[in-house]
Amino acid sequence: MPSEKEYFHLSGPSHLTYIDWNNMYHRKSVAASLVQGVYTLEKDRQGQRYGVNALAPPWWLFFNFQLLHTLVDDVDSSIFGAIYELKPPPYNCSYNLHQNSRFVIAFRGTITKRDSVSRDLKLDMRCVINGLHQTSRAQIAIQAVGNMVTSVGGSNIWLAGHSLGSSMAMLAGKTMAKCGIFIESFLFNPPYISAPIEKIKDKNLKHGLRVASSMIAAGLTIVVKGKQQQQRSLPTSNPFAALSEWVPCLFVNPSDPICSEYKGYFEHRNKMEEIGAGKIERLATQNSIGCLVMGAFGKESEPLHLIPSAYLTVNLSPSKEFKEHHGIHQWWKPEMHLQSNLYKYY
Repeated sequence: MPSEKEYFHLSGPSHLTYIDWNNMYHRKSVAASLVQGVYTLEKDRQGQRYGVNALAPPWWLFFNFQLLHTLVDDVDSSIFGAIYELKPPPYNCSYNLHQNSRFVIAFRGTITKRDSVSRDLKLDMRCVINGLHQTSRAQIAIQAVGNMVTSVGGSNIWLAGHSLGSSMAMLAGKTMAKCGIFIESFLFNPPYISAPIEKIKDKNLKHGLRVASSMIAAGLTIVVKGKQQQQRSLPTSNPFAALSEWVPCLFVNPSDPICSEYKGYFEHRNKMEEIGAGKIERLATQNSIGCLVMGAFGKESEPLHLIPSAYLTVNLSPSKEFKEHHGIHQWWKPEMHLQSNLYKYY
């Protein structure tokens, strides 16, 4: 069993002596730690660490959560998610259950260990080709979230995920939002499938490429969606705009190529409004060129990574390697240089 020193080291942000549920740093630290708990649950399973030898429990016990259920992949039997319930101590009156959710559903990302790497990498590829929603793991995740919403209500739930797990949480969150249920969500290093335009140093070239991309995407949207509308003979609707009331919290490191494009995606939308091209961008922002091309051939595909609204937090603290850029651990470190902005779709 871990010693007391090891226990608090394993629990991540052990410098937090209390939780202020109105403080975004505290909230994201808790959410990130619960995601780390899922990673450690699966590593415990693979390492056959059970009972007093398990390393996962400190990640949720430290914040007075209990593990209700694990979510298990039906292909490789790996643990990819967990459902937690907040159980504050009866003597502690600082927990205001009206300011935080009682239940958290968290999803891990890829684990590069023998028992899970094959399945995880296949799912990563399904993200790249925008086919994650067709996988059994995603269906298990969506069903678990739907069951919890039915049982306790969406306002009592948080969604949290990292990397591939962020895509799972985003897919579940979008599914619920389409039903008018907006779940508070914490998405760490969410994958954005795009050319790495954000890595270009020349600002004018970067802006020019984004404008050109928006023009192409907007033009294709008019052609493809117009063709689909004629074929269906249905009234025009905008499912993308219907999601705008859902405002997930996105946590992005600009040095991480997996998620860095979210920064450019939202900033570019504001710039297009400033130069009077807002209508064009409102068409372009809801579609990826790849999905539109597929749609032109009759293969409709909704781009998972594109969302109308978000509260975007960017970690501007220096980091040296990919493990730091992309790791979940960066999101509970103290004294980070963070920049946060709210982006709403109108």
